[in-house]
Amino acid sequence: MRNLQKQAEKCIRCALGQGWGALRQVFATLLLGGSLLLQAGPAQAQPVMALSDANPVMDARTSGLMWIDTSGQASIEQITGAGKAGAAFVPPAADTIHSLGPQAALWLHYRFARSSGSRQDWLLSFPLPLLDLATVYQRTGAAGWTSQTAGDTLAVSSWPEPGRYGQFELKLPDDGVHDVYVRIQHQTEVSIPIQVSTRSSLAQRLQLEYLAIGVVFGALVLLIVACVVQSWVYRDKAYGWYAVYASIMALVVAAWTGVAGHLLWSNFSAWNNMAQGCLAILGGGSALLVVHHLCGAGSRHRWFERLAYWTGAAGVPLALLYLILERGLGVRLISAYLVAVVVMGISRAYMTWRRQDVVGFWVFAAFVPLGLVTLMTVTSILGLFSVSWLSQYGLMAALAIEVPLLLVALNMRSRERHAVEAREQAMSSQDALTGLLAAHLFHDRFKQVVGRAQRYKEPAAVVYIELVNYRYIKKTWGTAVAEQSLLRSVIKLRRILRDVNTVGRIDEARFGLILEGVSSRAPVTDLAARLIAAGLMPLKGLKPEVVLQFHVAGVLFSERMGSHEEISAALADLLHSMAARTRRPIRFLEPELTHPMPLATESGFDGADDSGPQAPHAAHAAHAPAPLRAVKSHSNR
Repeated sequence: MRNLQKQAEKCIRCALGQGWGALRQVFATLLLGGSLLLQAGPAQAQPVMALSDANPVMDARTSGLMWIDTSGQASIEQITGAGKAGAAFVPPAADTIHSLGPQAALWLHYRFARSSGSRQDWLLSFPLPLLDLATVYQRTGAAGWTSQTAGDTLAVSSWPEPGRYGQFELKLPDDGVHDVYVRIQHQTEVSIPIQVSTRSSLAQRLQLEYLAIGVVFGALVLLIVACVVQSWVYRDKAYGWYAVYASIMALVVAAWTGVAGHLLWSNFSAWNNMAQGCLAILGGGSALLVVHHLCGAGSRHRWFERLAYWTGAAGVPLALLYLILERGLGVRLISAYLVAVVVMGISRAYMTWRRQDVVGFWVFAAFVPLGLVTLMTVTSILGLFSVSWLSQYGLMAALAIEVPLLLVALNMRSRERHAVEAREQAMSSQDALTGLLAAHLFHDRFKQVVGRAQRYKEPAAVVYIELVNYRYIKKTWGTAVAEQSLLRSVIKLRRILRDVNTVGRIDEARFGLILEGVSSRAPVTDLAARLIAAGLMPLKGLKPEVVLQFHVAGVLFSERMGSHEEISAALADLLHSMAARTRRPIRFLEPELTHPMPLATESGFDGADDSGPQAPHAAHAAHAPAPLRAVKSHSNR
């Protein structure tokens, strides 16, 4: 009995459970049906937007009703007449992304009512410069409608309110409800921003937008002019090509923000519709070519570098191809190409940075913000997320960062290239080790100074300086220490000489110095004494402690004149005549002795007096060789 009772209780509980479940399902169905009915009621009810001057800007995306005409053939009379399709209008979501295609049209219905205290003029605007076509219908009478059209498929000059994007004045009555229908066509996926604002607030917002755009354009134009001037002054084509790139990017920003359509090609409807995509492809290709030029050639990943180069070079033919493609295919082409440009550009910059090239860091820092904004813009074009201020103005902000940073990288790369070219040019005019004038150029200037001294009696001095212990240093400590001694000698020379003095390396351990404007031995002796004293002081911390011993031979053109070859040979002989440990390391070529003048007619003496005891001695001294005369004069002194 107990078992039967338990089984009966189980059966009753099971039946009650199934019945309760079925009852809950019925109630849920009724509630769902009720909610659908409740939703269906307001979906067909038309809301009214109250326009008040206290709220000058309103978002109208969710304030009306929408309907998609898949055929695109419905007219305003069919929409508003008897048997109208208005029953199909439904409330839109705020971030609805519409995929209309080439035929379908989006219809929007708004009902506006001016508040009692409103005195402002109101405008309906679509702040999306890329919008293909928007037509606004407003009721003018009992059954009449007027239409106004704007969009980038039309010339901006034909818009009712020419500007960067479509704006339509609402002809609101003083009282009552004003019906407005909007027909929108756009071939690609798009989220359409819609605003209702007073004319004063819209004008103020447009002024602020143009101010920001003007600042960016002013900076770009300044950079373009600076690059053109640098290209002309320095004869550097890299700056010229960068000016071309900056110009293309400025046009890209102008087209995407609507400034170009408003101010540059306001009368060309076909180009106004194609400019954004065509310039975007050209801008992406030129950006990749600039990155390729700045990053240079690496030893690894040559295939990737060639791929990046040819991808950038493909921008011109792809831009031409976009002009003839169907709009949907063209948008997919732009998206794929810009994604490839971003990936390759960032990868090239990162590879360059990894090989310890500081230019790669600047390129990476410049290209990453532009790449991120480009990817965001591409996803907005493809309809993956709704349009926002970042997708519209982010490109402009990214370019304001990217173009100056790339110019910094270009300056660094240009300095490196000019330094290499300067070293190549200096190899023919400067000594490779010391950086002083080469021997042949020094002797050319030597000849010029001698010529001026002979013609115009310009004072000058020429000094030969020899590092006496160079061969000992080279034999004892090796070539490296010997070359280091030559460099130390040049540093010491530079410290005591002026920049206008001519210094050259005329032999392995011999330097030549030309001092123009010197007419006495005192300045030369002072310079030589300071150089010899500096050479005898070893460099602190230098191992081995090597001192520099100098011998100095000089000549003043005011004391002795001759040809360049004669003076050079005499100075060399004077250096060779000095002992290694001489106590007089500073010596000069002695002045020339002039021939005695005949004194017979001047003094009244006869010819017999000329044969006095001093006459033979003077004649013998006059006909003696020059080195002997110098030695005799020096011994007499």
